[in-house]
Amino acid sequence: MGLKLAVVGGGSTYTPELIEGIALRAARLPVDELVLLDIDPERLEIVGGLAQRMLKRLEWPGTLTLSGDTDAAIDGASFVLIQLRVGGQAARLVDETLPPRFGTIGQETTGAGGFAKALRTVPIVLDIAERVGKRAAPGAWIVDFTNPVGIVSQALLDEGHRAIGLCNVAINIQRNLAEHFGVTPDRVELEHVGLNHLSWERAVRVDGVDRLHELLGADPGWIAEHVGLPVELVCALGAIPSYYLRYYYETARVVEEQRSGHTRAQDVIDIEARLLELYRDETLAEKPALLADRGGAFYSEAAAQLIASLHDGAGDLQVVDVRNDGALPDLPDAAVVEIPARIDRSGAHPTALRPLAPEMRGLVQAVKAYEELAVAAAISGDRRTALRAMVANPIVGWHVAEPLLDALLEANRPYLPRFFD
Repeated sequence: MGLKLAVVGGGSTYTPELIEGIALRAARLPVDELVLLDIDPERLEIVGGLAQRMLKRLEWPGTLTLSGDTDAAIDGASFVLIQLRVGGQAARLVDETLPPRFGTIGQETTGAGGFAKALRTVPIVLDIAERVGKRAAPGAWIVDFTNPVGIVSQALLDEGHRAIGLCNVAINIQRNLAEHFGVTPDRVELEHVGLNHLSWERAVRVDGVDRLHELLGADPGWIAEHVGLPVELVCALGAIPSYYLRYYYETARVVEEQRSGHTRAQDVIDIEARLLELYRDETLAEKPALLADRGGAFYSEAAAQLIASLHDGAGDLQVVDVRNDGALPDLPDAAVVEIPARIDRSGAHPTALRPLAPEMRGLVQAVKAYEELAVAAAISGDRRTALRAMVANPIVGWHVAEPLLDALLEANRPYLPRFFD
């Protein structure tokens, strides 16, 4: 029997990536109905039109449905993929531009900007998850691609929802390393450890043999260039840090860069406008090259592979955001971590990992404490809890926490009713 898959935020410019990933895995993932749900009817029509043309070109046998009705979209779905952005790119622009006025990093998933995004997002996602529990197919899975993935996934799992978080950082690194070594991606396995957007590769196994030491010895500059960090730091760590660690390791330099006024948010706003114009072209039936500039490289592969393995029980190893359950000895069982896990019909089963090195452990534990407080603040709307979260965040700190929190809450007032009731 075929499946129903609902995409919350289906009007995203990312969606053509997902469409391609699902269509190319039709043998493993027999989706009868694919529903794109979005609150913006114009974007939904534009993106949905391209999706329909792509699916026709790929000879996909299922039915594509466009919907603005959340309950109808979720009804009977076996998988609900969430990729929404509360407040759109305009809210992201605030996340990136407001914190630098207080001398701290502005970014959509880390620091104070990431906290604001979490406050906007967690209540909406939890409401959707409640509807999934009531209306979707028995045993339905929620796959969260909505940032900040670690915090959103923590909220979902704390509330008992059947959910797995997904980010494209690990698969992006894997694909780059496979190309570097001249092998197919399936021959490269990463020991990816940490939290979402706070992770390191402690091993790079090619055909089962760890090549990390060789890579660091022979070409550390190549790694440093890809992650945007000094080569000396990469060598000192003895691991490959994710790009997002630059916000923690080189906070002052990033803040200085951001004072130039250039933002990724404005870049994305401009790219999305161009993409939507391309998507309107009724002769276009494949994802345009410009989509690569939008970000989210290999998103379609990561998402489709995860959903396919949850359906057919392949048991393959994938990097996901999941409950720790003893995998990393440094964190509680209930903490959501981003690590390799075996994926089958019953879910994601984390692989046992050795403890983190002290320089990793300290940062991970500090950020995890912040994430716990962020979830509590988002659900409760309590300003004192929100202030404690800001203080706990390693790249915010007490000296700006209170005035910056007040400014963030006011800037996001339309999306944060809990804080203003």
